[in-house]
Amino acid sequence: MKQMILKTELLPDQLALFYLGQEGFLVKAGGKYLLFDPYLTDYVDRNCCTEDVIWRRRYPAPVKPEMLDFVDVVFCSHAHFDHTDPDTIRAICAENRKARFIVPAPVYKQFCGYGVPADRVLAARPDTEIRLDGLTVLPVPAAHEELHLDAQGNSPELGYRVQLGDTVLYHAGDSCVYDGLAARLKGTDIAMLPVNGRDFYKLRRDIVGNMNVTEAVELCREIGADLFIPMHFDLYDVNSVPAGSIAQEVERQGSPVSYHIFRPGERFLFAKKRTAAGQDLD
Repeated sequence: MKQMILKTELLPDQLALFYLGQEGFLVKAGGKYLLFDPYLTDYVDRNCCTEDVIWRRRYPAPVKPEMLDFVDVVFCSHAHFDHTDPDTIRAICAENRKARFIVPAPVYKQFCGYGVPADRVLAARPDTEIRLDGLTVLPVPAAHEELHLDAQGNSPELGYRVQLGDTVLYHAGDSCVYDGLAARLKGTDIAMLPVNGRDFYKLRRDIVGNMNVTEAVELCREIGADLFIPMHFDLYDVNSVPAGSIAQEVERQGSPVSYHIFRPGERFLFAKKRTAAGQDLD
């Protein structure tokens, strides 16, 4: 997969997305490689199984973390191990001397404890813009299942809205919809949203939930997204959503938003819609 990523050639207005499983994506755009919520080992399987909940990957990671020596920026949305995997982070850091890591401020000390030099880690705060190597990143508070803001207004759970040339991409991390979220996301072109939902019985088993497909599609419609990418639906039997039901719900709503349901290791090319005159379509 590494060679497929590196050899993918893009037009100036294109970007490529590569699906790594759960909420893991590698994005290639403007000569940079961005990595979101990489979970590329079996850390959860080995450390988080209980008598009530058995975590077993349904498929292997499509790339080994030590192969990602070319990545420029790694985004982690929150401290759950299927989003901030200590083994994945250690392996990337050991082979990649240039990558910078962006994590929620309350997670900073825990993250550095995985062996990442502190000068390579940026503590992200809600609604406080980060400019890094030509990237513009807006951390967006995430409600997993609720907003958890500390006395300083920091959140241990974030999504990231990233400007990539003319394209705006939003990776939600784990989040439900809440008042104020759509306003923060107006003008987003690609909305990467969890769709596994939440319910009483999951929460009782300490499985914290997210928005469901219906809510995700409605959010895409509200913010005017061009492309909806569902996440967090396929890695674990105990917390999954059939891909067919995702497609069925999108079609049932008659949404004008395009969508793509990824397979592990798949590549997808995106270019923002434009009119013949070169103007962006609303």
